[in-house]
Amino acid sequence: MSISSIQVTLLIGRFVPLPAPPPLMEALQSIDITQSETSGFQISFLAQRSPGYSPDYTLLITQLLQPGNRVVIIVTLNAIPRVLMDGIITQQQFAPNNNGPATLTVTGEDISIAMDMYELSVPYPDMGHATIAALILAKYAGLGIEPIIVPPISGSIPNEDEFTLTQRGTDRSYLKSLAAANDYVFYVSPGLIPLQNIAYWGPVVRLGLLQKALTIDAGPETNVESLSFSYNGLAPVQVSGEVSDEETEAFVPVRTWSSSRLPPLSSMPPLVVNQPFVRQQQLAYEGSSFIEAEALAQSITDQSLDSVVTGEGTLDVLRYGDILTAPGLVGVRGVGFSYDGYYMVKQVSHQISSGKYTQSFSLSREGLGSTTPLVSTIGVW
Repeated sequence: MSISSIQVTLLIGRFVPLPAPPPLMEALQSIDITQSETSGFQISFLAQRSPGYSPDYTLLITQLLQPGNRVVIIVTLNAIPRVLMDGIITQQQFAPNNNGPATLTVTGEDISIAMDMYELSVPYPDMGHATIAALILAKYAGLGIEPIIVPPISGSIPNEDEFTLTQRGTDRSYLKSLAAANDYVFYVSPGLIPLQNIAYWGPVVRLGLLQKALTIDAGPETNVESLSFSYNGLAPVQVSGEVSDEETEAFVPVRTWSSSRLPPLSSMPPLVVNQPFVRQQQLAYEGSSFIEAEALAQSITDQSLDSVVTGEGTLDVLRYGDILTAPGLVGVRGVGFSYDGYYMVKQVSHQISSGKYTQSFSLSREGLGSTTPLVSTIGVW
């Protein structure tokens, strides 16, 4: 499928995905991809019976669209290929039509679904969270999954001589729970080449390669179809309490004052500018470590601030001149100081069909006010 200067390539197969045969590409009608911490896809085809007598439809006979098959979706824009999805088909929907061809639609998730198929009970004696994450992800090297693991600064093994964490559940769910315990995230995203994937286990990434700025109300420079923002004044939470520290045996106050996410994306932190209209929460901590209590309190505050300001919008890829991806960082301009600046791209949906490629997206940051007078208008591709 091609859309002006955009070329779509589909690889599909049971174990090693190969280029889809011409009849399959000719039957392709639309592709929808959602990119976030857990990504998914949906592909629709027109299905017709084989010529002459045939007990079934051609697309079903090929077995290429069966659940369990691996799918790689590549979009080439301006001669640069991008792997948008590397996943596995999980569901098939078939809709016969009395007046024409039937429709066959397959739905799937990114390759991390392979980590969510088997529940396990596994002990990890004397291992920290980062070590466990590395051990689990090593099992999936055969799927082209390469781990990026950032060890927590404070470590994750208590002082006891014998300490064992036990996994009860699937690998993916356990990796997510370990990440959440450290105010981290875990997700798998496609790499730069087909069949390569990056499994990231670490803090929220607020640095890295910049994407082309989203511009509105700027005449010919405008590159988005729609863009709107919401500011939730009830989202921020300030946490306070006290803990009997195990080292000093004294009661030490714990309190959060701002987000610890770096770099800051907002110049008007709501925990400061919204006072006294800020929710106050008591710290629920039963341990005796000031460091652990402080980390828990900060985690609650950081997560409450992550989506104080949210943005929703749509764009046409050819007009935008690039492909917006998530997770990532992007600049916004043309909406004034309060909402201009950099945002985290939380989710992007791709809608690809004959002659059309549009995207809808969700942005977020911790407050109002840009931290920079300029944002990147070119991007890295």
